[in-house]
Amino acid sequence: MADAERDERPERPSEVDGTTHLFRALGKQIKVLREAAGLSQKELGAATHCGEALISAMERGVRTPQPDFLERADELLDARGVLRAAVSDVREAQAKARTRHPEWYRSYAKLEAGAVELHDYSNQVVHGLLQTEDYARAIFSQRRPLLDEETIAIRVVDRMARQQLFERWPAPTCSFIVEEAALQRPIGGRAVHEAQLRRLLRVGQMRTVELQVMPTDREEHPNVDGVFTLLTAETRQQVAYTEVQGYPRLITDTEQVRLITARYGILRSQALNARESLALIEKMLGER
Repeated sequence: MADAERDERPERPSEVDGTTHLFRALGKQIKVLREAAGLSQKELGAATHCGEALISAMERGVRTPQPDFLERADELLDARGVLRAAVSDVREAQAKARTRHPEWYRSYAKLEAGAVELHDYSNQVVHGLLQTEDYARAIFSQRRPLLDEETIAIRVVDRMARQQLFERWPAPTCSFIVEEAALQRPIGGRAVHEAQLRRLLRVGQMRTVELQVMPTDREEHPNVDGVFTLLTAETRQQVAYTEVQGYPRLITDTEQVRLITARYGILRSQALNARESLALIEKMLGER
């Protein structure tokens, strides 16, 4: 392909609307104010009812600081209204995020953001909602045609932002089936691979998530047609989403969705159960 940036789809939203830079700048301000106040990320997290990892992600610009967090942090860090002043901009950016996606992705992005259920089958890499930042960066860095560094950074931010799905309450019910071969592939190197496996252990222990591994030695397999996601929207309509070689497809036909749902049910029955799957991942970590 002559144009290295042309991958059969428009740019992702934050590549063109500037919100990425807003959240990066806001994250830097939070970090400066926190350090000036003499607080660690863990201490600020405890005071604002956030986890240490979430504070870190906000400071790096890969998670969006929510308005209520900015209100609390402004007072705790003696920011004198600096963080509070950004609340309206954050709300505006969040509103844009629901409609800013390019046409090919817009329908699915909107559905995913408000999903009440999400079920996914992955066979080559870990699903984006489960990826660590370094794992995602390795995937974007290795894809062909090569992407420039700025595009890689922006796409990593976009992917990490989608993981706020797990922080909603009421949380959506999620299940993931991932092929064992995908977990064995050390994308990004030893350290990145280990961190990704540990991320899967953490997510797999969440009450709202079931993680299953499909062993490579299974003699039967009901799905050799590629990856897919089943998603139930707020309207309770279930749809399926697939993407192959950069070509996405949102499936809304009731009969086609029913067939994919049945296939997913068979996959779940043939995969290791949740407890066995986590034990296998722990074994992988122990063998390293």
